Amino acid sequence: MLLRGLRLTLVCLAFVATVTEAADWGGIAPGTSTKDTVQKIFGAPSRTEQKKLEGYDVSDWVYEGPRAPGGVVRMTIEFGLLAGQNFKPDIVRVLRLDPAPGVFNRRAIIAGWGIPYAAGREEQTPEFYYEEGLLVLFDKQGWNVERLVFTPPQPRQKP
Repeated sequence: MLLRGLRLTLVCLAFVATVTEAADWGGIAPGTSTKDTVQKIFGAPSRTEQKKLEGYDVSDWVYEGPRAPGGVVRMTIEFGLLAGQNFKPDIVRVLRLDPAPGVFNRRAIIAGWGIPYAAGREEQTPEFYYEEGLLVLFDKQGWNVERLVFTPPQPRQKP
């Protein structure tokens, strides 16, 4: 019994150690993954959108319906990252997941990513913030996840 508990603890610690590096999902890590990586994993998007963001041309790949991953209504991947003085148009900047109702809840988020470093409310919607680059938006009751937003790591703001 003690050995089983020790093994479970080691597995949990190994999981937490990998989570603290950077938040990613489905093999896509904002800040490092490219359009080629996304296409190899998920194929062609349902549609693409071009827009300007802070003076730069960025593109969104949207996966909906049968092209969306299982349990996800829509996945949007935004490309175009400003790193220092260099703009990299093919690097994933943001990955947004809109899960199907009931797929993710508060318990699953805490089990997978741990306790957030901050929590708040935006227009009556509870949110969790993770340094690894994950923002979780819940329904108004604060239980079911309505959106997961993955970004490059976001260091804590100093007071």
